[in-house]
Amino acid sequence: MSRFNLRHLGLAAIALLAAGTFSNAQIERLTLEQMVAKTDNSVLGKITAKKVIRIDHEVDGPELYYTHLTVKGRSLVTGEEHTAIVTFPGGFMDDEHGVWNSEAPSSEDTKLGNQVVVFFKHCENMGGDLEADALYASHGGLFRTARGKNGLVVLGRGDGYAIAHNTLVESLDESITQIHDALKNEQNK
Repeated sequence: MSRFNLRHLGLAAIALLAAGTFSNAQIERLTLEQMVAKTDNSVLGKITAKKVIRIDHEVDGPELYYTHLTVKGRSLVTGEEHTAIVTFPGGFMDDEHGVWNSEAPSSEDTKLGNQVVVFFKHCENMGGDLEADALYASHGGLFRTARGKNGLVVLGRGDGYAIAHNTLVESLDESITQIHDALKNEQNK
């Protein structure tokens, strides 16, 4: 076989491997109904604390970094005051210690003082034996808010996200409560 053909064969093999690797990666598209059904709670509140931790684990490996966000506000499911500590993979302790995760919310989204809506689900082991309330769908589970002329608005993220369009908090709150109640009634049948 000529050198030219071997090179092309090698490039073709690499391309097939890459295609196989990337074909398994998918981003979960969620409607609001699906998000509420898959999560334990959603909270509208202010980010009051942000802490990055490191876990060195004998099985899962060294240098596992996770970010904990404390969100103090109220549950959009129950209406009661609620402080949630939601966790997602990645984060930096300082300039040298940490890891970037492409699915993590941006540093702009997770600034202290931001008013946000978070969706989360309890996870027995996020990796490194960390049990936590995981931010569902990573960056897809955190939505920023902004003051509009009609009140507080949750900023939509576009098609495929649980909140696709900018939505008044009151409307979102009502929708989540209705969805949660319908799911509960369905389970009780």
